Amino acid sequence: MSAPGPTSAGPHAADPGLTDERGLQRAGRDLLFALYASLRVLRIYPLENQTVQNALAELDAVVRPVLDSDGSVSVRYVGDFVFVNDLRMRIDLGSFATFSAVGKALRAHGIGQFDVHPGASVADWTALLSLLLGAPDPDEPFGRFSERLGRTSVRAIEVVAETETGESPADPEEAREVAKRTYAQTVAVAREAMTAVRIGRSVSMRRVKRAVQSIVDQVLSNETSIVGMTTLRDYDEYTFTHCVNVCIFSVALGKKLGLGKHELYELGFGALMHDVGKVRMPLELTNKSGPLTAGERARMQEHTTEGFLALFEMRGLADLPLRPMLSVYEHHMKTDLTGYPRCARPRSPTLFPRIVAVADSFDAATTRRSYNQPLLPDEVLREMRDNPARGVDPLLVKAFISMTGIYPVGSVVVLDTYEMAVVTAPGSRPDAHHEPVVRIVFDAMGQPVDPPIEVDLSAPEPGAPRRTIIKTTDPERYGIHVGDYFV
Repeated sequence: MSAPGPTSAGPHAADPGLTDERGLQRAGRDLLFALYASLRVLRIYPLENQTVQNALAELDAVVRPVLDSDGSVSVRYVGDFVFVNDLRMRIDLGSFATFSAVGKALRAHGIGQFDVHPGASVADWTALLSLLLGAPDPDEPFGRFSERLGRTSVRAIEVVAETETGESPADPEEAREVAKRTYAQTVAVAREAMTAVRIGRSVSMRRVKRAVQSIVDQVLSNETSIVGMTTLRDYDEYTFTHCVNVCIFSVALGKKLGLGKHELYELGFGALMHDVGKVRMPLELTNKSGPLTAGERARMQEHTTEGFLALFEMRGLADLPLRPMLSVYEHHMKTDLTGYPRCARPRSPTLFPRIVAVADSFDAATTRRSYNQPLLPDEVLREMRDNPARGVDPLLVKAFISMTGIYPVGSVVVLDTYEMAVVTAPGSRPDAHHEPVVRIVFDAMGQPVDPPIEVDLSAPEPGAPRRTIIKTTDPERYGIHVGDYFV
């Protein structure tokens, strides 16, 4: 018996041309057929059987030219569609059964996507496919599969949960877990990319693009949970968490403005990379705890230009649109051009950098840094709205306030009942910007409330006392760790 699969694997492996859509369609089709063939023979024969070895070798041969061309391979199932490296595969009568069988095997374990990176071997494929053929855990299929995969030696193949590819979990706890996982993975990708830029190593653009797509998917399907993750600020990882927070806030604001999904991706990419130029600055400046001198400040202001140049040098960015690059270059220009870099001729900062500037200003001012005490979120919004010296677009600030409410997520507020609460989401009524959803954490006598009581101030329950906010307060004064109420 010979392994079923594409007959073109041999010639295709030697074909250097994978730049046009026809070539990528053929490569994706070959990959899925080779996966199906390997799954079939592994189900029938023991691993040492020559038929199995031939099928796995063919799969490895099919994947290698795509890895060499694109740097990584991503297979993603969304509904009835299958994507290979973001190209939707054409499904015909000859491929329908094969594509569906591979998708069924993945979905049985809660997998919506898997990514293959350079260094993937026949041994990696053997471990992955063997686990796919195993019985899924009925209660937690993806979590159990991911745990088993983590115990193997596989490091060049990653799996992504089905709910992280754009579907919104119905259960709030599950939605929060998906958002937390997406946030942590994006911080790790930001750290990896910026470290690579700092030491002059190539950046895995496929991972960066996938991280941004995950943020966009989460904002579109699970906005409350993913915005809540911006409260998990880590002082020691400020550079990376700040970039992810700015990405989330920018995409959420873009959604509020009615941008399409592709535009949100471009906006999110520029926002995630907006401070990439800072890793090229001297460490004694970026780590300085006191105020910068005039000369040091001028040197630090070069980070926008350095970041713009860094994007040009990244592999895999040949087709990157100009708008994300301008977000890196223009986000400190200010609306009246009194910021930096200085312009040699009259111009206006474009929309995406102005959106990133609003998100950057808000997150930077509300986060503790070595040289900065955080301000209360509502104070920051008021300052951004009323102080022209901030240089942010006033119309975008109004849209941002409309999105976050007067009391943004993470604010600690005192109610007229003298209870203390953490704001966890905007109110259910779109016109009630001053009445968010809160979790009461201290009662009127100052005693902790455990578990916290969730109240939508814009829609109180019949018969329950109506609560209103009388002021905001500093969480550190009362030992409140805001991030604890979002994990």
